Amino acid sequence: MLDFCIFWVYNKYVRSRKANAQKERYKKTDKRISYKIVLDCETAPCDYTIDEVTPINMLVYDLGWVVTDKRGIVYETRSFVNADIFLDEKELMQSAYYAEKIPRYWEDIKAGRRVLTSFYNIRQALLNDIATYGITQVFAHNMRFDYGALTNTQRWLTKSKYRYFFPKEVEICDTLKMARQLIATMPTYKKWCAENGYLTARNQVRLTAEVLYKFISGDMEFTESHTGLEDVMIEKEIMAYCYRKHKSMQPQLWENKKGEGAL
Repeated sequence: MLDFCIFWVYNKYVRSRKANAQKERYKKTDKRISYKIVLDCETAPCDYTIDEVTPINMLVYDLGWVVTDKRGIVYETRSFVNADIFLDEKELMQSAYYAEKIPRYWEDIKAGRRVLTSFYNIRQALLNDIATYGITQVFAHNMRFDYGALTNTQRWLTKSKYRYFFPKEVEICDTLKMARQLIATMPTYKKWCAENGYLTARNQVRLTAEVLYKFISGDMEFTESHTGLEDVMIEKEIMAYCYRKHKSMQPQLWENKKGEGAL
C-alpha cells in the first residue's frame, strides 16, 4: 500500500511538472499568430490481399508534422516511426507500399532524424503541440485518408478501447479541398497542367501534392519523397499558397465537425 501511495504521488508530481512546463511554453508563443499543424502519414495494409487503397485497411508506421502558420513558416518539426507497427508487425511492413524505404528509416532512426516510439507516445506528442501552440486546425493533403488511417490505427492497436486519434476540439482541414476550391479554378494552372501533361483521363487537372508543388515552386524536377515529414514540407507550402490568395474558401474536411467522431 505504501509503495502504491509513493507511486501515485510521484506520478502526480511528474504530471504537474509537465503541465507547468507546457504552460510556460504556451506563454512564450506569439498570441498574434494562428498556429496550425500540417501532418502526413505513411501506411501498411492490414490485409495485403485487398487491392483497393482504403484508409480502413491501413496502419500508420510513419507520422510527421510541422507547427506552422498561414505563411508556411515552421516553428516545430516532428518525425516519428510507430514502433507498434514498424517493429511488432514485420510481416505487414513487408507489404507496405514503400517497403523498400525500410533501410532508410533505420538509417534515419540511428542518426536521430526520426524517433522510434509507440503510437501512444506519438499521439501524446501531438496533443502536447496542440496544447502548447493553441492549435485549432490540423491539415493534411487528402486528409480523408490520413484521418481514416490514423483513426484505424488507434482502434486496431487499442482493440477499439480508444476510437479517435484527434481531439474533438480541433478542426480537421484538407489542403486538397483548398486546392480544388482555389488552384484548380485558376486559368494559369489549367493551362500549365495541359502544357505539362498533368491532366487526368477525363481532362481534369491533377491535384496531387507533387504536381501542385511543382506548379507553386517552379521545380519541374521535384519528386515526392513519400515519407511523413518530408511530404509535410511541401503540403504546408500548398496550404500557404492558398492562404496567400486571400479568397474565401472552406478548408474544413467536414462542415460543423471536428476531430472526434467525424469519420
